[in-house]
This record gives sequence, C-alpha cells and structure tokens, in this order.
Amino acid sequence: MKKWILIGSGAVVVIIIVLLVVGVSNLGPIIKNAVNTHGPKMTKTEVRLGDVGISIFSAEAKLKDFYLGNPRGFKSPQAMNVGAIYVDVDEKSLTGDTIIIDKIEVVAPEITYEKIRGTDNFKTILNNVKRSVGADKPAKKEPSGKEGEGRKIIIRNFIVRDGKVNLVMAMLGGKSISASLPDIHLKDIGKKKGGASPAEAFKEIFAELYAKINSPVVNDTLNKGLKALGIGVKEVGEGAKKGIEAVTDKVKGLFGK
Repeated sequence: MKKWILIGSGAVVVIIIVLLVVGVSNLGPIIKNAVNTHGPKMTKTEVRLGDVGISIFSAEAKLKDFYLGNPRGFKSPQAMNVGAIYVDVDEKSLTGDTIIIDKIEVVAPEITYEKIRGTDNFKTILNNVKRSVGADKPAKKEPSGKEGEGRKIIIRNFIVRDGKVNLVMAMLGGKSISASLPDIHLKDIGKKKGGASPAEAFKEIFAELYAKINSPVVNDTLNKGLKALGIGVKEVGEGAKKGIEAVTDKVKGLFGK
C-alpha cells in the first residue's frame, strides 16, 4: 500500500513540474506581447521589446532591445533604449492571482532627455502614464485566462544601473550633453496593497526615473556642459530666444530649479 502511495505522490510531483515548465516556457511570449501591446497604451508612444529569453528551471528572463519612443511634438527618435533587462520571477507565484517578481534589473539604459517649449519628453510620458492608471482607480479584474490581463504584481527589487542621460535641445544644434544617471533601487512595489496592476507599478517606476533625471547631480553636470559650450543669456540672440523662450535664463531655468 505504501508503495502505491509513493508512486502516486511521485506522479503528482512530475505533473506539477511539467505544468510549471510549460508555464515558464510560455512566459517569454506573454511578456513580449504584454510589453508590445499594453506599453503603447500606457505611454501613448511607441514601445517595442525585441526578444525575451527564458531559463526554464529558474524562471529567469532576459529582455532584449527595449525601445521607448517619444511623444508627438518631440524630434528625437526615442526617449530610451535598453539593451538588456533581467527579470527573476518567483515561479511558485505563476499559478496565482498575484505574480511575485524577485528582481528586475535594467542595465545601462540610454536616455534621450529632450526639452521643448517649457516641458520635456519624460514629463509628457509620465503624465500619459498617470492618465492611463485612471487617477489611481483600482484596475478591473479580468478573467485569468487572458495571458495575465487583470493579474496583480509585486516587485521585490527594481534596479536601474549604469544609465546615461543625453540632453537634447534645439539650441544645441544637433549636439547633446551627457550625464550619468544615478542608480535606482526600489523595493516591494505593490506589496502594501497586496499587488499592483502593471500600469500602477510602471507609474511608480517611471516617476522615480523622472526624479533621478531631474536630480541635482544630473542637473549640475548638464548645466556645466551648457556653460562649457558658452550658452547663456548674453550669448543667445533675440531670434534664438523666441525659439527657446526663457529656457536659457542663466542656464538654471533649464530644469525648473
């Protein structure tokens, strides 16, 4: 009798492993489809993810060639490019209503920060994301069979490292000024509410990213670069002033500080 119990238990374990492997192997297309489909709806810009590689037994994913386009009215072709994003999922959570992501690590993002007419591309995208969340209204829960729609997420660690910010403005004549982006480490996104919608999580992440882009250390570096180019109120003619308005007010006005 005990032998049959052991055989039966072993069969159950095998079935569970098979189900997990099948689920994890399908995770790549689900992630790619979710990013490429729902990303543009949140940001109101072009969003593309090139490919997703999955480690079947560890539920670790490598997202390749992430592209975030610019909103209308901005001339730069993109707002951000990322070569690699590493995602480590708690595979035990894949069958539940809330997916737990142990870590998302964004490596070496290339950020194009474009300022125009008193605003900038990242502020515009952030406002688009906030509107897509619906003023923090709870997301409607969808049936669980639609590739993760309506499911909540908790992100234990969200990391951005080795990033670079490239300032683009009309007054630079096609040139750009660069600064290192301070590293970001957010913890337990969505945990307090028992899980956040992807849009809510993205809003929190993007708000922190925008804060780092506008941080004093980045502003100081970019301002020094502008001064090194000799850009200031005295050097800007009246014609240029009309194009950039008050943006060049002793350079400090560039970032609303």
